[in-house]
Amino acid sequence: MQNLVVLCGLSVALFTSVQSAFPPPCDSEIYCSGPVLHQVQTAKVFEDDKYFVDMKLRETPDVVLSAFRNLSHGLPNTTVPSGKLQEFLTTYFEKPGMEFESWTPPEWHEKPKFLEGIADDKLRNWAEKIHELWKSLGRKIRADVKDHPELYSQIYTPHPVIVPGGRFRELYYWDSYWVINGLLLSEMTDTAYGMIQNFLYLVNRYGFVPNGGRIYYERRSQPPFLTLMVESYYQATRDKEFLRAALPALEQEYRFWMQNRSTPVTVNGTEHVLNRYHVEVGSPRPESYTDDLELAEGLPEERKEQLWMDLKTGAESGWDFTSRWYIDGDGNNNDTLKETRTSQILPVDLNALLCLNEKALALFHRTLGDGDSAAPYERAAARRLEAIESVLWDAERGAWFDYNLVTHSKHFEFYPSNLAPVWAQCYSRPEMGEKAVQYLKGSGALHYPNGVPTSLRESGQQWDYPNAWPPLQHMLIDGLSKLPSDDAKQLAFDLAQRWIKTNWLAYEKYDAMFEKYDVNGDGKPGGGGEYEVQLGFGWTNGVALQLLDQYGARLTSGSGRLSSGLLLPLLNFVAVILQ
Repeated sequence: MQNLVVLCGLSVALFTSVQSAFPPPCDSEIYCSGPVLHQVQTAKVFEDDKYFVDMKLRETPDVVLSAFRNLSHGLPNTTVPSGKLQEFLTTYFEKPGMEFESWTPPEWHEKPKFLEGIADDKLRNWAEKIHELWKSLGRKIRADVKDHPELYSQIYTPHPVIVPGGRFRELYYWDSYWVINGLLLSEMTDTAYGMIQNFLYLVNRYGFVPNGGRIYYERRSQPPFLTLMVESYYQATRDKEFLRAALPALEQEYRFWMQNRSTPVTVNGTEHVLNRYHVEVGSPRPESYTDDLELAEGLPEERKEQLWMDLKTGAESGWDFTSRWYIDGDGNNNDTLKETRTSQILPVDLNALLCLNEKALALFHRTLGDGDSAAPYERAAARRLEAIESVLWDAERGAWFDYNLVTHSKHFEFYPSNLAPVWAQCYSRPEMGEKAVQYLKGSGALHYPNGVPTSLRESGQQWDYPNAWPPLQHMLIDGLSKLPSDDAKQLAFDLAQRWIKTNWLAYEKYDAMFEKYDVNGDGKPGGGGEYEVQLGFGWTNGVALQLLDQYGARLTSGSGRLSSGLLLPLLNFVAVILQ
């Protein structure tokens, strides 16, 4: 009811549709812009805005739009009453999910080999249940989506996929990196291959990989993990012909990020080029339409468009949403979601990921015997390394920090992404990695029993405290495990033990895997943000299987004893509380 009250206060002009000088999220006048989208979403016919934009049309768009014009013609402000709107939806739309047919991965089999390496009986049995979940997350797109794309918001892709789960019915980009790694451990190579082929297909169609498999995601991407997916598959299969066939699309995606998502930045008189997320679509997100309208209410039109662009840019980052992207009127990393300015921040993790992409592309060319084609990527990686260390590295604090393009200064808040160059092995001196370990120990982020929080700020957004997310845990653990010191390796194991324990405890309580977890308590899902916590869950399953594979001989479902690496920060924390 509160939403309706707020929305009733919007200007009459908004009830027609949102006007913008920028292109809409896609070309559909039903799913991405126009009066049908606007009236259905603002009437709050469905609890979740994503529900409507995932519905299938029963008639062609022209017929549906004409019917809506006839329905609304002559009404005050052309606003259709809720009863008539419901009738219209029943007549011209089908519920979401009609685009899929049931599909169980045919290669799924019991007892993949990695299970043998898990010493703890309870964890091994749990790993078998996670392995079993792949069967429930499989989706195959009906041929009708290919034959009649105008009736769907679903983007057709030729191969079946493993989806995240819950409200996320379709494929998503960066989630799939951890899903594919999990599938490879589950010996489901064909399914992993098909998912990668879908992403290559999308690059060939769009020039990049969209955020997810819906047309309303067509003008934004997500963290570019496709090259690393290909690397994981190649390491598992050593299939050079696959690598050779994939390489042109990987290079095309890399060009997209360099041509459309890079910006020059000058530090100490030297110009560098680094990457950022940047989506120039100045209207509400169709799948979160009313959230975006309400958030922008009262702002000048130009500021509304900028906010909507930066919200989409936040969605492109994968971190939607977080105080990490806030820049207030004074240029500081403060305020609320209304001050989201994602496009004005150079993120550490994106640039570490692209450094890894550049090194991988060079290695792919050398693997295929083409040193001449490898050389430009090696030079690009060297330039990026220099830029990261000039712009993002802070020697005094011993870590890397996001760079604010408004104030030309770093943001010194804690995020796990501050250690992304350790994961990417994109740093020039060994002592930088060890300094980053000391930074982590002194950050306060190790004080929590269930994992490392996404930030130390409780904003109410889901990519902030107290939530911990599987991909960030894995990148942190994987990075620490690659460092040479026993201290870093032990810290990696201890964090893996914490994460597996909270995932396992939550599974025992709820019989489910969740997209995120709370760093406090005794195994419970996370919360906050725009929607209820989702279960399934693709990347959570993939990360759990990878950690169980890597550390299965040592991980335990019991209480376990904390090593000195984690004990000291916890004791210090307790001492501060007791003072």
